Amino acid sequence: MEVSHALAGAAPVPFWLDDPGRPQALPALAENLTCDLVVVGGGYSGLWTALIAKERDPGREVVLVEANRIGWAASGRNGGFAEASLTHGLPNGIDRFEPELRTLVKLGEANLDAMQASVQHHGIDCDWERTGQLSVATAEWQANDLAEYADVAGQYGEHVEFLDRDAVRAQVDSPTYQAGLWDREGCAMVHPAKLAWGLRDACLALGVRIYEGTRVTGLEKSGNGMALRTLNGRQISAERVALGTNVFPSLLKRVRPYIVPVYDYALMTEPLTEAQMESIGWRNRQGIGDSANHFHYYRLSADNRILWGGYDAVYHYGNRIAPELDQRPKTFEKLARHFYEAFPQLADVRFTHKWGGVIDTCTRFCAFFDTAYDGRVAYAAGFTGLGVGATRFGAQVMLDLLSREQTELTELDLVKSKPLPFPPEPFKSVGINATAWSLGRADHNEGKRNLWLRTLDRFGLGFDS
Repeated sequence: MEVSHALAGAAPVPFWLDDPGRPQALPALAENLTCDLVVVGGGYSGLWTALIAKERDPGREVVLVEANRIGWAASGRNGGFAEASLTHGLPNGIDRFEPELRTLVKLGEANLDAMQASVQHHGIDCDWERTGQLSVATAEWQANDLAEYADVAGQYGEHVEFLDRDAVRAQVDSPTYQAGLWDREGCAMVHPAKLAWGLRDACLALGVRIYEGTRVTGLEKSGNGMALRTLNGRQISAERVALGTNVFPSLLKRVRPYIVPVYDYALMTEPLTEAQMESIGWRNRQGIGDSANHFHYYRLSADNRILWGGYDAVYHYGNRIAPELDQRPKTFEKLARHFYEAFPQLADVRFTHKWGGVIDTCTRFCAFFDTAYDGRVAYAAGFTGLGVGATRFGAQVMLDLLSREQTELTELDLVKSKPLPFPPEPFKSVGINATAWSLGRADHNEGKRNLWLRTLDRFGLGFDS
């Protein structure tokens, strides 16, 4: 099918948010108030923080404020891969946190188990499927890398199964597959928006006060606590503050150099017929990601649509974020071409939705944490696309930090350390674009990294495609 025809009529909105079950907006803050804990941000990071805070201490007065709608940004439009990894994969963990990596693997698995238990306990209907994830190789050098990964993974407590060409194609039939790695337990598929809405309802049921349409414009020390100013002139006084704003400019200016916003894009197909499903197999419904630097991620929805996203990761000069950047026709056309190359047997399938938006990334590709104002304010940021699962862990870290008590989490190097900041413009833009170009070149050169990439590796800098 011609790409232009396949994309014609595709709605320029995230499939997950284009749902009649989306709850009605909650009122904005209309008066000054006082509470024990205020959470800024109504995505996964803020929602998990508010929920766990009330579960730990039901008598705590918890308020959550969101500038827009609950789950409207990355939490409502992502791929729905809830992964156990806290380090953006084992190789990144080995490079940066090797001495404590076995502990981090265990904590990540426990976090995903606890997330599943919370979904069940609170009755959150989010199409949760603990189907695991396939990492697939579409080139020989990627197949070699996956085989090496399989040999190393067990040393750190990660359980994966290497699949040769025939075995991986028996799972999902794409002529592009050379090999695969199946992590059967380390990932769950979810409807991301329904997860956010379900967490919202769980918070409300426990007594969290949530205000949408309430943008916080500043915070400052006030007595023994903090005072937050909102755009509509209201003030919130709180003993403690948790910031879950992630990709958006932090209320703490010191945090801003550590984060860049990167645009990610995705397509959703129409529901596949039984014959189309049979042509590709995919009976075990795993999430899939290919192993290139510029990679695709894809999965099945509850009604057997295929979400197909990734590949391009676009940074705009000066950390620019704007609604018009959510649509990028040349990326949608590229994604559609790649889809038909991966699944030529689905050549007659059309796309119903096309969307994009920003995710937060940092130079170590996984979340970092800290406090400000003498421990009154905590934050977590830099999840780099793995926030569906890792934000719950980040919520626990923020609450532990705000408690000012030493815990297993607060003693982790992952928590105590920070990534290197990005340089100012124009060096930031030049560096990011040079890195993206170099990663693409490596994909077409058997994975060989040029001098620029090797230099970034040496100094712990980089940019995740």
